[in-house]
Amino acid sequence: MAIRNIVKEGDSVLTKKCRPVEKFDDKLSQLIDDMYETMDNGGGVGLAAPQVGILRRIFVIDIGEGRLEFVNPQIIKTSGHQETNEGCLSCPGEFGITSRPMYVTVTAQDRTGKQFTLETEGFLAKAVCHENDHLDGILFKKHVIRMLRPDEME
Repeated sequence: MAIRNIVKEGDSVLTKKCRPVEKFDDKLSQLIDDMYETMDNGGGVGLAAPQVGILRRIFVIDIGEGRLEFVNPQIIKTSGHQETNEGCLSCPGEFGITSRPMYVTVTAQDRTGKQFTLETEGFLAKAVCHENDHLDGILFKKHVIRMLRPDEME
């Protein structure tokens, strides 16, 4: 595994729509493993492939309940509403109150191509939405109601 450089806001890669993954091979597994290590090293709970410069529809999440990997994800249902703090490894030191769905149903594949469906709520639902947005070139700031001052984050 390797720690990759995290692309920061202002880099055009973060504004592009990602292409689907078509090959489920060792190269994909290595990328996913590297993404987990990079996310952990950066202190994040999620990381999308464009954040490491790869324009493919992949993201990983670990909110403390185990590692989850999503290849070619599609959010198929959302409901409810939550307003919570949100930040991004590509926007270091910036946080805001965002508006996101409370419940999300997502379909995706794992690194072997096996299809799955996951129903999520709360923090995990927010993380899925956040990372899925990266795959369409959208940063969390699009959903911000109000940016937070540094003293509000202490």
